[in-house]
Amino acid sequence: VGLHAALALGVQWLVFAVHGMPFRSETFYDLSGSLTHLLVVVSVLVREQMVRSPRQLLCAVGSIVWTTRLGTFLYARILRDGKDERFDTIKKTWISFLGAWTIQAVWVTLIQLPVILVNLVNDSSIPTSGIDLLCLIVWIAAFLIEAVADTQKTAFRNDPANKSRYITSGLWAHSRHPNYFGEILMWLAMATSVSAAGIQLGDYTMLFSYLSPVFTAFLLLVVSGVPMVEKAGLKKWGDEPPVPALHREDVDGGPMEGSAAIHGDYGDALKMRSADLKRSGGIWRHLVWRRRDLGRGGSVPGESSG
Repeated sequence: VGLHAALALGVQWLVFAVHGMPFRSETFYDLSGSLTHLLVVVSVLVREQMVRSPRQLLCAVGSIVWTTRLGTFLYARILRDGKDERFDTIKKTWISFLGAWTIQAVWVTLIQLPVILVNLVNDSSIPTSGIDLLCLIVWIAAFLIEAVADTQKTAFRNDPANKSRYITSGLWAHSRHPNYFGEILMWLAMATSVSAAGIQLGDYTMLFSYLSPVFTAFLLLVVSGVPMVEKAGLKKWGDEPPVPALHREDVDGGPMEGSAAIHGDYGDALKMRSADLKRSGGIWRHLVWRRRDLGRGGSVPGESSG
């Protein structure tokens, strides 16, 4: 794993040194991340010369398909938008900007742990099981959720009538961050398949594959995903006209307090929703607007840029 971590860090620092820092640009940030994912997967496949099992190949191919789709999508987006607002403050100082590229290297290494760990062992003695099939189905469903959410968001933003508006249609009517939900679920499914094989092999180091979905959730929900996106959402839509009836009952059974519950101001509702999440620790609620959260004739807005 250390060799693959060094490879990821080397690629990220190289792109930062050649383009990121000299031009104070994040243009190739996401694209370089996808390239790093690809190089790590390829490196683990060529590192150990063996006949790969269906489980090993599916994990590797799934990772390549995911990173290719996401990388091209994010690169096309930044070419269209010209910049990523999340970097406006970060890139003002080189050390914080370098930190972003370093975190991405760590993320690549940790998120690819299921692929790395399963391909460093010989699991041919463990036949493909019902767990593997179930995990594959969940992975495909999660991949489609992320891809469809990104497609819906892009189509929404490309419509001039939706300029400076937040999306509440399609998957975004059900989740504040359906793309994040899909991504976390993908790696959870893959980690479960790999861990199950590891338990049967008696190789419990493969259980570390669960660091992939855990770190992905941490990064998206605590560090660079939800916090930055919702901060930008408050800035963009804090004065947005009210959305009717945001009153709800939370999971603990208590009503949502405050004027936002009645008047539906985006900024107040989002602040209160985030505060409620922090009190309860409910990660699921940061990804999903449940149907009983919605008032008659209105819906809770959601926004994501990941």
